Amino acid sequence: MTGTRSTPATSTLAIDGGTPVRTAPIGRWPVFGKPEEDLLLEALRSGVWGSIDGTFVKQFEREFAAVHHAKHGVATVNATMGLSVAMKAVGVGPGDEVLVPPYTFIATASAALMLGAIPVFVDVDPETLLIDPARIDELVTPRTKAIVPVHHGGSPADMDGVMAAAGRHRLRVVEDAAQAHGASWRGRPVGAIGDVGVFSFQSSKPVNAGEGGMMLTDDPELDELLWSYRNVGRRRGGEWYEHVRLGWNLRMTEFQAAVLIGQLRRMPEQQAQRTKAAAELDSLMRQIPGVAPVKVPDGVTAHSWYTYHWRWLGEAEGGLPKSEFAPALAAEGIPVFGGYVPLNRNGAVIDEIHRIGGREPDPCPNAERAAADEVMVFSLPILMGTSADLADVATAVDKVARARR
Repeated sequence: MTGTRSTPATSTLAIDGGTPVRTAPIGRWPVFGKPEEDLLLEALRSGVWGSIDGTFVKQFEREFAAVHHAKHGVATVNATMGLSVAMKAVGVGPGDEVLVPPYTFIATASAALMLGAIPVFVDVDPETLLIDPARIDELVTPRTKAIVPVHHGGSPADMDGVMAAAGRHRLRVVEDAAQAHGASWRGRPVGAIGDVGVFSFQSSKPVNAGEGGMMLTDDPELDELLWSYRNVGRRRGGEWYEHVRLGWNLRMTEFQAAVLIGQLRRMPEQQAQRTKAAAELDSLMRQIPGVAPVKVPDGVTAHSWYTYHWRWLGEAEGGLPKSEFAPALAAEGIPVFGGYVPLNRNGAVIDEIHRIGGREPDPCPNAERAAADEVMVFSLPILMGTSADLADVATAVDKVARARR
């Protein structure tokens, strides 16, 4: 059924009393089985459940780093704290500025704010929704310490442009790769292109154990700092009560790592499946007037396809506004999300910026327009669906796209 769509039985929207395109859920997540069960039981029966003396966390750190061609991996409790630890390790502190895109999850900004640093928002490229490196230079000040590109949805940001800007201004780079497991930029896996890369293993992610995070780096000094900050300021090889700096207890458990070892082994096949599904969806969605898939940057050689982003541009031709389109599509049996609220307009972020002495965030018109009027998101389970499932998705989108008020 690739590249074809079925015709809806009725043009009356389900939200208006019509028959929905489908009622069965699409895909399932997470996918797990005996490998995860065996590993989890092995960790349980070992009687060593903490990572200090255990083996599972250490094994997972090595394996995840190797998959991403990184020299060092440091597991942690989640990507939010991983970003804070990474920023602290590269020298971000109170009063510093960190350049971040506004179209991202709140943790990208809150991780800086938790250190007393100020997020400065770099608007996104209107086609890719990723940080626009051409806008970095104008926002750098003497207080700027780092850039945090976000590979959101699993699509790598323009790391050529980011690294060039970082080099011009002697800035550190922390990759927010929370959604980008297995993604690559020009053949190089994300995560160790910058100084540090941070991944998430939260329950919706392509590799998951309910919660968890990983920090990758090629720098041995940063590796030591990351390990120490997440381990209450200890040093490797030191005594239990030897704390050489202040840090947090952010250690992953052996149980999480056991599950993650099994999940990581599934990743290549699942990523290939999602990549195939995304290509099918692209073909189907491009046939629908007013619908356009969000562009993938030319330098992306592997996409994680954590989520599928697309634009609704049909309101100007009399179609439903995004605020009505999304619930109408959901009523047709197709889960859809409206995407992020731009962080430069998030009240909690703005309040904290003001509290620590930062200035009002500048407008970011590309991110704000995408969020308010255009962009919608399909989550990972849809990308694990069959060709018939994807045809239903397109049929439902087409049905709602044709609706007029």
